[in-house]
Amino acid sequence: MSKIVRYEIDLNNLPPLTEERKAELKALAEMPDSEIDYSDIPPLDESFWKNAVHNPFYKPTKTSTTVRVDADVLAWLKSQGKGYQTRINAILREAMLRSLHDKG
Repeated sequence: MSKIVRYEIDLNNLPPLTEERKAELKALAEMPDSEIDYSDIPPLDESFWKNAVHNPFYKPTKTSTTVRVDADVLAWLKSQGKGYQTRINAILREAMLRSLHDKG
């Protein structure tokens, strides 16, 4: 017997907010940060980030594009075997991350 409860919400057809919920949201929005009780949330200090890992389920979405590449570069990529588009992406990602790291 499963005790999992599943809810489906149609984000294009949300139920209207009640006056009670509107008042609650307004009060929360007006509350200063100093009044928020964080006692049940551990601080995210350096020891937390030492054990942090990248989300193993994250997979960037792919976008189809047209790129002009020199013929010799494309020939070299294809000569490495199957998956030249994946290699192009890996090369570009490495350059992007290096650039972001250098700026940071």
